[in-house]
Amino acid sequence: MRHLVIPDTQCKPGVSLEHLEWVGKYAADKKPDVIIHLGDHWDMPSLSIYDVGKKSFEGRTYQADIESGHAGMELLLSPIKAEQQRLKRNKEKQWNPRLVFLLGNHEERIQRAIESDRKLDGLIGYHDLKLASYGWECYDFLQPVVLDGIAYCHYFTSGVMGRPVSSPALMLSKKHMSCVMGHVQDRGIAYARRADGKRMTGLFAGICYQHDEKYLTPQTNGSWSGVWMFNEVVEGSFDELPVSLNYLRETYA
Repeated sequence: MRHLVIPDTQCKPGVSLEHLEWVGKYAADKKPDVIIHLGDHWDMPSLSIYDVGKKSFEGRTYQADIESGHAGMELLLSPIKAEQQRLKRNKEKQWNPRLVFLLGNHEERIQRAIESDRKLDGLIGYHDLKLASYGWECYDFLQPVVLDGIAYCHYFTSGVMGRPVSSPALMLSKKHMSCVMGHVQDRGIAYARRADGKRMTGLFAGICYQHDEKYLTPQTNGSWSGVWMFNEVVEGSFDELPVSLNYLRETYA
């Protein structure tokens, strides 16, 4: 089995989305069995509770946020659909990867907005993301999904307060199996072994976008950005291959 893992893409108005087409072309080229998006595809800055009242908040709209995410999703999936149609047209072996989407805390801003203002119930919601129509299996925020022995979630928690784990090594010690999460800016990895000798891997997948975040500093922006291909996935053991946006740009732009 081969898994393609896409960390936080954080689509929003005013940022470049062209790299998502590169990711789609890479997927079409390599044909993984499963494609996992770790969430925070829709950044949803219009629903941020941290920027209300600031000058930077002016001009933000819910509809623009939703449309940005859809634009990014179309760029990501178009090369995949085109390759599927080509294979069908040429009567070659079909490729229909399982698509798994894990809602992140940025998508969850939609639900929090509804809970804060009941008048929004029915007017906005996860249905605006149209994930099922794109072919994604959708999992709620912080609901892990286990695929071929690897647990995936937007982030894994530590302690009763539900805060994100602080390191891949801690994630392994808390969850006792291979785990992969997004959410944090930087990539990180740790390894361990189960009692039966099988390998466990804990991975912070990093980010998958080109822009800098205004809330970060010159020292904390500029994190590694890209996707991951997991080869030879068997019962939670796999060989991870980081694929940077720089490589994708040079190969598929």
